[in-house]
Amino acid sequence: MRVISLCPSNTEIMEYLGLSHLLVGVDDYSDWPASISKLPKLGPDLSINMDLVERLKPDLVLASLSVPGMEKNVEALVERGIHHIVLNPQSLTDIEEDLIKTAEALNQAERGKAAAKAFRDRLHAVKQQGLKVNKKPSLYWEWWPKPIFTPGKINWLTEISEAAGAINAFGDVELASVQTDWEDVLRRKPDFICLAWVGVRKEKVQKNNVTKRPGYETLRFIDDSRILILEEELYCRPSPRLLDGLEKLFTLIH
Repeated sequence: MRVISLCPSNTEIMEYLGLSHLLVGVDDYSDWPASISKLPKLGPDLSINMDLVERLKPDLVLASLSVPGMEKNVEALVERGIHHIVLNPQSLTDIEEDLIKTAEALNQAERGKAAAKAFRDRLHAVKQQGLKVNKKPSLYWEWWPKPIFTPGKINWLTEISEAAGAINAFGDVELASVQTDWEDVLRRKPDFICLAWVGVRKEKVQKNNVTKRPGYETLRFIDDSRILILEEELYCRPSPRLLDGLEKLFTLIH
């Protein structure tokens, strides 16, 4: 089968299923696994070149609604009569279910069930470690600095925090993504600051982006080791790679 992925998390689901060799085209932001680097790029995930999609003659397109604005891709696929499925995972359970859904659409149902079980077992193993933690540190996750965006309760990073034996500092806000300000962050007195800026490589983020902010000293951190600069691709994409991020986070905060 010839498969096209329209966002990074879908591409990563294909790799987790062991089916990335079926991909014949991906969006511009898909960067993992390395084997996809030579595939045709179809444009950024919010501006997919549908003419090129059509020319690649896919048997299946993996569309997404994980980012606002992706609806027009789905509408274009419907208008052109291109066979597709739409993934919109908001939780770790959704990701597990999408492994099954994607595999079934590719006539690989058993492979999907096996991948979902491996995902579930790996998550459970970290959760068991997290349950042994006595003090659960509070984590402030920063997705974007100006204006500040942070994940709320209805987000996989709240689940990732809890699985790692911690809590999301904004886990009380009934939203997937929260726009707030630095004063609100300071009031919540997080134990760790986790910087994972969407679309920004880890190497381009500096701890002094935070330490220079007014009132930073009120957090009373002993040093800047409690500011964690994290790979956005392991925390900001709803894909099975979140488990890589989870395992790394557990080690960093405990």
